This record gives sequence, C-alpha cells and structure tokens, in this order.
Amino acid sequence: MFTAPDPGRLRLRTASRAVLGVGLAVTVAAAAGLGTSAAITAGLAALLALFTVTDPSVAAQARTTALLPLVGLPVLGTAAVLHDAPFARDAAFLAIVFAGVYARRYGPRGNALGIFAFMTFFVAQFLEPLPRDLPALTAALLLALAAAAAVRFAAWPIERRDPPPPVPPQGGERGLRRPTTRQAVQATVACGIALLAGQALSDARWYWAVGAAWWIFVNTASRGETLVRGFRRVLGTVLGILAGLPIALPADGALVPTALLVAVCVFGIFYTAPVSYSWMMFFVTVMVGLLYGLLGVLDPGLLALRVGETLVGALGAVVAVALVLPVTTHAATNAWIQRALVCLHRCTEESARRIAGDASADPAARVAELELLLGRARLALAPLLHPLHPHRARKVRARRVLELLDTCAARAHALAGVAADPGASQDERLTAACRRVEEAVERLLRQQDPDVRRRGRTPQTVPVRVPAAAQRPAADGALAHLYGLESALAGLVVPLHSEPRSPLQLT
Repeated sequence: MFTAPDPGRLRLRTASRAVLGVGLAVTVAAAAGLGTSAAITAGLAALLALFTVTDPSVAAQARTTALLPLVGLPVLGTAAVLHDAPFARDAAFLAIVFAGVYARRYGPRGNALGIFAFMTFFVAQFLEPLPRDLPALTAALLLALAAAAAVRFAAWPIERRDPPPPVPPQGGERGLRRPTTRQAVQATVACGIALLAGQALSDARWYWAVGAAWWIFVNTASRGETLVRGFRRVLGTVLGILAGLPIALPADGALVPTALLVAVCVFGIFYTAPVSYSWMMFFVTVMVGLLYGLLGVLDPGLLALRVGETLVGALGAVVAVALVLPVTTHAATNAWIQRALVCLHRCTEESARRIAGDASADPAARVAELELLLGRARLALAPLLHPLHPHRARKVRARRVLELLDTCAARAHALAGVAADPGASQDERLTAACRRVEEAVERLLRQQDPDVRRRGRTPQTVPVRVPAAAQRPAADGALAHLYGLESALAGLVVPLHSEPRSPLQLT
C-alpha cells in the first residue's frame, strides 16, 4: 500500500475525489432532511458510482452513471417489498447475483450495473427498509448519483487527462465454457451456500456471508485466484475487526468523529483497492463498524459475527470453484499467456512494418494491448507466488515466467519506440529477426490449443527493399531489441512446456 508506484498520483487524486463526492452526497441528503438511513444510502450509492464505473471514455462513464438508477431503484423497491417474505427475498437475491455476474460479458458497463444492482439489494438488507421508506431512499439515491456525477465530471474530471485502460476481453467461448456464464453459475452456487450457512449463524446478518462470496468472484478467473482472494478477504476483515474495536466502539455513533473516520476509510478504500485487496477490506470493515455505530447497534459481538459470516462466504466460494465448472490456475495462466504471445508477435510485425515505411502500422497500440494482457497474465500467476502456496517448484517456474514476460514487454516497448524514429530503416537482418521471433512464438504455442493458435496467427512479415549500406546502422537498435526478444521467448520454452510441478532446469 505504501510502496506501490502511483504514476501521476492517480490513486491519490482518485481517493481524494471519492472523499469529496461521498461527502457531498451525504451532506445533500442530510440537508434535505431525509434521515440517517437515507444519508447512509446516499453515501454508499455515491461510493459505488465512483468506484464501479470504469468505462474507457468520459462519455461512456457518464452514460453508465446515468443508467445506475434504472438498475438500482427497481432493486431497492424489490428489496423493500420482499422484506417480510424471506423465501421470495432469498430467491430474488440469488437471481440478482446471477444476473449481476452474467452482465460482465457486456464489458465495463455491464460490470458496473451488475455490481450496483447487487450492492443496492445488499444495502437494503443492511438498512431493512419498508415500502413506506422508499420515497426517502429513492430521493437519497438520486441526489447521491447527481452529487457523484457533479464531482466526477465537472468539479474534478480526472479521467479527461488519465483515461482508465480498457479491460481485455475474456475470449470467444460459448455456453458454460464462456467465462461470464461459468462465473455466474459459480457465484450463484457460492452465494446460495453462503446464504444458507449465513442464516444458520444469524437470522439478521446473514447477508454478510453472501456479500463475501460475491466479492470474492470479482476480477478472478481461476480456482487459485479465487482461493487467494478469499484468503485476503478474510485477512482484511479480521484486521478491520481488530482495528474497529478501539476505533468504532469509542466513537459510539457520535456524528462528527464518525464522519471524519468514515472519510478516512473512504480514502483508504480507493487508495488501496488497485494494489491490495486485504487493505481495501480492512478499510471497508472499519467503515461498516462505524456505520453500525451510527445506527446505534454496534457491539463487540456484532463485529465477531462479521468474521464468522465472512468465513462462511469464503468457504462457499471455495466449494463452488472447486466443484462447479472448475478452471485450474494452470489452464487460466496458459490461456492469458497464449494471448499475450500472439499479441507480442503482432507488436513485432507492426514495428517492422513501421520501420519499413508503412505509415498505417501502429506498434504503440499493440504495445498497449500487450501490457493489458500481460497484466492479466500476472494476475493469473499471482496465486502460484503466494507465500502459502505449497509447491516450491511451481513458484520458481511462475517467477521465471514473469521475469521473461516482463523482458518481452520491455523489448517490445523499446522496439516500438525505435520504429517511431523516422531515421530507422529496415534491412535484411531485421526481416530475418522478425521471422525468427514469429518462429519462437509458434514453438511456444505448438503444444497449446490449436484453435487458439489458428485464431491468433498473423500473416508473415513481408520483405521490403534492402536499404543502402549507409542506412543500415539506423536499424541496429531495433535488431538489438529483436535479439533480446528472441532470447526471452526461447527462455520461455522450458517453463511453459515442462511438467508444472517438476524442478525447473535452466540452461
């Protein structure tokens, strides 16, 4: 949390803006005389709007924000109407779980709307509204989204200068093999298990188990990622409870200290979320304790119950990913590495074409895509590097793969920079080196899924005229990067194609 890089202080600015947006939403709701529950609803709605909307353009973010009440208000009304009908309420909750995860196939907008729908129903269980409370809560939600939009798009439009990176697509599988469909089924099963077990622990606070199971499935794609995320959620919750005892209990719902501490928690949630799920959950847990104090129901037993419900939710997620349409960490990492390697070849081809004088070639765009895919590959490999992972050989292999992938990315980025230099020109050495890179990629993919290879295959690099000898030194920089790229690709053959649990023999 304290040592992770923050280029342009983007995390710092985003976290500070979140405090401003949530504070404005709560202030507006309180000034309108809507009551404590409505003010809490406003704050949480603004937090979600600022946290979940991640479209790649400001215009798209504005459209997604405008759609949030179209999803949130019907869900809020459903939760209030079904408050005294437990069976129908539980069925509706699980239906929202499935729909919310399934909606991720529609990209960042579907993901944001799905999370907002789920959390609206979740917050309704937290606040226990009745139908007569709907006018105040509706007004609070609309005022909160308006306040969040005003801060995000008018007062502090960070994304106009620093747009968020696009999310790489998950792949073209169909049916239950499609990632969003598989995760929707898994999440529904996990939340169903968590709901039943959570209600066995507490008739009043069962929804914490469902919430824990749901959030464990966000941004995970394999069994290993889900297990690690579950561990981090439990760790963050336990640390948050331990901190909440001396922080939230003394505050005892007093308005001014509670408001200040909640602001610190909001800042912490946004500042730590990109780099540490455990620290984010720490701040979420402390904030929840403070909100319970504001409602006048906080006690040590309630905080202990939250730990139990979190454990139950994490267990439900573990059972679901282990038994329902499981995807191993090995399969997930291979899939992302395959896509990164195909993109790497395209980067090389685009750079070679640009050096040859093709102005339509754009290696920079391919490098940006490669960074996204490698970032996802790193996330998939993270469970293998976790301190609790029992297989040392797999740790060593994963670490070696990460080092070589980082080398490939650096070489591809440098090659694109050389290609942008108008003084560079192609010769026969560059053509041959590009072909060798293509052959290295083919060797790595040869033992992988042939369908993936066919989809990712790109045309051969077309030889161009040989420049004069005096121009050849201009290509030396590109050649150096291509040779380094070829060497890194050759180094990947052993760790990617040997038995995952066998000792890694490096030559």
